[in-house]
Amino acid sequence: MIGTATQNALNAQINAEQYTSQLYLAMSAHLSEKSFKGFAHWLRVQSAEEATHALKLVDFVLDRYGKLELRTINPPPTSFNGPTSIFEMVLAHEKENTASISKCYELAKSEGDHATEIALQWFVTEQVQEEIAVNEVVDQLRAIGEQGGAIWYLDHNLAKR
Repeated sequence: MIGTATQNALNAQINAEQYTSQLYLAMSAHLSEKSFKGFAHWLRVQSAEEATHALKLVDFVLDRYGKLELRTINPPPTSFNGPTSIFEMVLAHEKENTASISKCYELAKSEGDHATEIALQWFVTEQVQEEIAVNEVVDQLRAIGEQGGAIWYLDHNLAKR
């Protein structure tokens, strides 16, 4: 069985992962409308990945005979600035997600819930990779700016994800 506090934290994390999926989909749509199809594709893939993360947590809670409590997801914004601003927002959001997962991990650890600790190690490692990937895009965008051909070259490359 999973402890009540850990169960509540995981349910909140599921909600956060679902929101993140919606946020990245909204960002993808915005960039697609601006003809940045590669950036849009990258975020659409990321949106699907975040939805998968939520489902992975759902399955874990249910496998531990916990109670799943889905909550209303606030709608994400519908307008954004350019690619650099968007990916800086993504990076900040991933850092928040990392902190949230770390809190879940620490809670499980404090409750002696080793099974949840072990399951959350996957998410901790995944967040390291998420931050690296987004930070790389942010660094590239900051280096090239949003004017000229380089941004379209980067957009083209991100479409290959």
